[in-house]
This record gives sequence, structure tokens and C-alpha cells, in this order.
Amino acid sequence: MNTKEIKELIDLLKGSDVSEIEIEREGVKIHIKKGASAPVITPVIAAPQVAQVPVAQTVAAPVIIPAVPAAEPAKPAGNTINSPMVGTFYRSPAPDSAPFIKEGDIIKEGQTVCIIEAMKLMNEIKAETKGKITKIMVENGQAVEFGQALFIVEPV
Repeated sequence: MNTKEIKELIDLLKGSDVSEIEIEREGVKIHIKKGASAPVITPVIAAPQVAQVPVAQTVAAPVIIPAVPAAEPAKPAGNTINSPMVGTFYRSPAPDSAPFIKEGDIIKEGQTVCIIEAMKLMNEIKAETKGKITKIMVENGQAVEFGQALFIVEPV
């Protein structure tokens, strides 16, 4: 029996001369009695219940966490090669090919460092300066955003 049905029973009781009603359905017994101020509902479970293990109830004191302004993400050491567009980052020209560059490689200006697929077009991303790749910031096949750091380059 759901709450809607119980409310309907109370409304039925209010609109009649009957002062008390008792209903048993699906192992649940409900007794509603109209009093001077409001009807009283006394649910009685008629079906046998499974033994219940008492659960310790604890009330935790509210924890107040002071508002802390969000910290700016740490700026990587060295220069970065950033994504010029939104798309999917690929380290190699084909799935079975070697990557364009690896961490520790020395790159030169104009060298292709990755591909970003956008709108079914493969866009080669070229290095703007020479340097050493110290960190690759994204995984192969990962979606990237405009301006997201792809590589950290240490000047040489």
C-alpha cells in the first residue's frame, strides 16, 4: 500500500460518518481512526518479519569547511606546445606507426610533433621552437581542448 492510497482512505474517512477503518492487504494491516482533530494512522505489520539486527545509530556533528578559493592549476616548468584546436590527439601518423616524438627527444622548429583530428581532418601540429621534450601531457587518442598543453619543452 502506498502513500497515495493511504491519503485516499483518509479523505474517504473524512467525508463520511464512519469514524474508524481497518484494512489488511499484502500482509500489511492499516488502522485509521477519526478523532476530534485529525485521523490517526496506526500501521500494523501482520506478516512475519525476518529478524532484524539492530544497527547502531550515530549522529555526526556537522562539519564546517571554510570556503577556500580554487587554486589555479600549476603552470608547467618550461615552454608548452598547446593545442590550436579542439579535437583528438594522436602521437603517430597511423595506429601501427612509431610516434612522432618521445619524452627526451630534441625537436627543431617546424618539426611535426603530433596530429589533431578535427572534423575528420588530420591536422599536423608543428613545433614553433627548438628544445627537449620533457613531458607529454596527454594520452594517445585523448580529446583535447583549444589551448590545452600537449607537451612541455625545455629550451636547449
